[in-house]
Amino acid sequence: MVEGANASGDAGPSRAPDGAPHGEAGDVSRADGDSGAGSGSGDERETLDRPLPEGVRRRVVAIVSDGFGGLTVAELPPQLRQYARFTPTRRAKFAANAMAAALENDSAFRQRIGERLREAQPEMAAALDAGTPPPAADPLDVAAAAYVLRPTGWVKLVAAAGEEAQRADAERLDDATRNELERLRAELAEARDRTRAETERLRAELDTVKRESDSLQRRLRSALSDVKRGEAAVRKATARSEAARTEAQTQVSAAESETRRVKTRLGEAEAALEASRKAMREGRSIEDMRVRLLLDTMVEATQGLRRELALPPVSVRPAETVDAVEPGRMTPKDIAARALSEHDPAVLDQLLALPQAHLVVDGYNVTKTGYPTMPLEKQRLRLLGGLSQLAAQSGAEVTCVFDGAELAAPVLLAPPRGVRVLFSKAGVTADELIRQLVRAEPPGRPVVVVSTDREVADGVAKSGARPVASVVLLKRLSRV
Repeated sequence: MVEGANASGDAGPSRAPDGAPHGEAGDVSRADGDSGAGSGSGDERETLDRPLPEGVRRRVVAIVSDGFGGLTVAELPPQLRQYARFTPTRRAKFAANAMAAALENDSAFRQRIGERLREAQPEMAAALDAGTPPPAADPLDVAAAAYVLRPTGWVKLVAAAGEEAQRADAERLDDATRNELERLRAELAEARDRTRAETERLRAELDTVKRESDSLQRRLRSALSDVKRGEAAVRKATARSEAARTEAQTQVSAAESETRRVKTRLGEAEAALEASRKAMREGRSIEDMRVRLLLDTMVEATQGLRRELALPPVSVRPAETVDAVEPGRMTPKDIAARALSEHDPAVLDQLLALPQAHLVVDGYNVTKTGYPTMPLEKQRLRLLGGLSQLAAQSGAEVTCVFDGAELAAPVLLAPPRGVRVLFSKAGVTADELIRQLVRAEPPGRPVVVVSTDREVADGVAKSGARPVASVVLLKRLSRV
């Protein structure tokens, strides 16, 4: 809104935030007659006998809001000091009622606002003091300035401004009403013409529809007769069809029952045959594998023994069966002197040098013995790296078993060359998986199990495997 009032412009509206109508408490709609001396020479005993016109009220609030900023905090009434830092626009918006009440009841405040108005609009103030307001000025601005300055006859100026505003509003309303009436009359005439034409068209269409309706009724009566005859024929055909369908369904149900029975028997026979074949194949395959592995073990053991004893390729002579010590050969005392401690890594080398040796490692038992502070993933990688080199050096079959219960998720691991990596299933411990591996081997094959767990060592020893302590493997891997 325009924040000031001048001789030629119109101040924009400034409505109180609480929307209170003029004439209530705190409004500037009435003067009290003894509200204090004004800035001019007016009669302070003059009072308004009607509410202050809304347009004048808005201009008065704008004048107070503009002059408000030029006062110090001490010059302001107590109830207005909280708005001292507001901009004129915000003061007019949020403090309109408070400023109106202060202007009405505080003569000193009204005098200070009047002084600011005289400084801002000296010509308007001088004209009002002289009793001759400028003819070209807006009546609302003149009335608002007169209300603040209170010159002689200010009540008449305010009343005249209200009457002028009402007359202008009435004229604008009359013009708008006449224009609206003319528009409505034109629309009414146009609507009547359209209604007349639409009525004629509908009458013509009604006549056409009536003629078509008569023709359709005749056709409908004929069609109804045909429909009744057709319905009778359909009922007869439906009855025959239902009888045939019932008989066919009975036959189909019997055939389906027989088919299901035959399929069930056929499936059972096929399942039994396949189970029999699978059992034969698996049994023969496992037995063949075990026999062949045992045969290879015996052959290699025989060949190793032959190489170890340096036996000639010829057959044994009877004289060679005589017990004696040949020159340069080891005596039983010499052999006893070469015995190794069970914690000597050389024991593991000798065991892995046996033909078809199979090394089974209790993974976490070894890693938690050798490097327990490392994360499980790094423990596995370090152990598998050492086992890969050991497998390459010894040529033995190496299987490393880890407990699957230690895993929070599936392990993404590429087993190193020469090492078989197994994790136990849910509900199965690594110790039980090691026992299963030992029991799966044929009797006579050298199987070495590395574990410090006494229960595991005793169990595999009963199955024919050789238990070795974890520290022996760790010592052996330290030399890799």
